[in-house]
Amino acid sequence: MTGFIGTELILGGARSGKSSLAETLATESELKVVYIATATAGDDEMAARIARHRTQRPQHWLLVEEPRDLAAVIREYSKPGYCLLIDCLTLWLTNCLFDPEADQYPWQQRKQEFLQALNEAQGRIILVSNEVGQGVVPMGEVSRLFVDESGWLHQAIAKQAERVVFVTAGIPQVLKGPGLLPSEG
Repeated sequence: MTGFIGTELILGGARSGKSSLAETLATESELKVVYIATATAGDDEMAARIARHRTQRPQHWLLVEEPRDLAAVIREYSKPGYCLLIDCLTLWLTNCLFDPEADQYPWQQRKQEFLQALNEAQGRIILVSNEVGQGVVPMGEVSRLFVDESGWLHQAIAKQAERVVFVTAGIPQVLKGPGLLPSEG
């Protein structure tokens, strides 16, 4: 769908197909794609995941690796004719919550700057995130904090976004905004 310009949030569980959908939408946009990766390779398994994702993306996409300051990246690269694909917000949240410098740059400040940057953005922005709030309430304090903050982040983005899509078993369901096919718009 080449005509869609705006912000869209793609949610889903692990291995739901959300990243594949986001990459397909970015490719079909016919815009210059900037892939913004938030993952950091903290162990061998995560390094392998990152390497696998790199090989699956088109080589002509510009890659920006930014684990924390998404607002600055959005402000730098968001412009007409561009599609920013940010994958993944829950990794970004984790990076921010457990940042050694979180006392100097707290999560709530980062979140507000990110939402403001989204609000001011030009071009198309595709945000990918894990929906983690559909299970039982976690027992640990840190886990509850993460689930709560991701849920509040998703709500804030969904309020601003022109389209919100939930992906289950590779099947996208549009929750808000225009359909994914031109006939659904």
